[in-house]
Amino acid sequence: MKRIVLTGGGTAGHVTPNIALLPKLREMGYEIHYIGSYEGIEKKLIADYDIPYYGVSTGKLRRYIDPKNFSDPFRVLKGVGEAKKILKKIRPDIIFSKGGFVSVPVIRAARSLKIPCIIHESDMTPGLANRLCIPTAKKVCCNFPETVSKLPEGKAVLTGTPIRAELMQGNKEAAYTLCGFNKDLPVLMVIGGSTGSVAINKEIRASLPKLLKDFQVVHLCGAGNIDNLLIPQKGYKQFEYLKSELKDVLAMADIVVSRAGANVICELLALKKPNLLIPLPASASRGDQILNAASFEAQGYSLVLSEEDMDTVSLTDRIYELYCNRKRYVENMSASSQVDAVNKIAALIEEVSSAK
Repeated sequence: MKRIVLTGGGTAGHVTPNIALLPKLREMGYEIHYIGSYEGIEKKLIADYDIPYYGVSTGKLRRYIDPKNFSDPFRVLKGVGEAKKILKKIRPDIIFSKGGFVSVPVIRAARSLKIPCIIHESDMTPGLANRLCIPTAKKVCCNFPETVSKLPEGKAVLTGTPIRAELMQGNKEAAYTLCGFNKDLPVLMVIGGSTGSVAINKEIRASLPKLLKDFQVVHLCGAGNIDNLLIPQKGYKQFEYLKSELKDVLAMADIVVSRAGANVICELLALKKPNLLIPLPASASRGDQILNAASFEAQGYSLVLSEEDMDTVSLTDRIYELYCNRKRYVENMSASSQVDAVNKIAALIEEVSSAK
């Protein structure tokens, strides 16, 4: 039996693609282990999957001044030593990393032990953690055609992001019941990110008097962001977040308004959901969502509205534009090569581990 170590963490986006790979890896006969941080979100997410989990020390490498910049490098070095001990015990044939700073000590340890690694970069431009890991990687999987030219020649493989199989198995009838909606009007789904976007939440709610004439709106508004005054509003359903019901609501949605995080837009692509992307502005990020959205717009998968230009008029105009042209977006997404990521990555894992 071959052994594989998965790593990645810090946010759910660095873990859920690894989870999406689990059924295929088990089908291929791999014994699966996971290395993450001691108490990160990855530990909680992996706990449901009956996989041995190992924690290592890690630190964030910041681009800004912070007292922890002096202590965190020592935590990373400690993590490299801990990861080396774990890897010597497991003796994996290959490591697959989804990124995040917890992956850095694991990949550095793998290099010293000559264990082959494959890493995955979700955004158009590699983040700092992955940039530190790329020299060690045999292959670098990516989501965007534009990323290929930014990676070392011969390493980049355009795969897309692994999507959990259950997302493709939604029951729209269950979602109609959950939301109290009917089939007389189309459904607009709004996804503001895991913590909720204040700007998107505000403008969607201000736009409801117009939108509810032609749409039913299901709104994932983030923890603590339910508007109690709008709970009785017919045709408008709010959730802080959705877990098992997410697949059903996605199946019900005719169009989607969303942030432009790499994982969510790849899920929308796989599900062929016409979407309006409102990327996180550069003032609140390193600008990766802006680049992600621009790529999807250029490929004909998405309509884009910048947060700086968003108001109730521009938002409603773009939503109606999206709905009127929804068939064109579905056709473009149907022709994409950035799907079937699970099988593409599984084939790469088999190829690299066999060539060891």
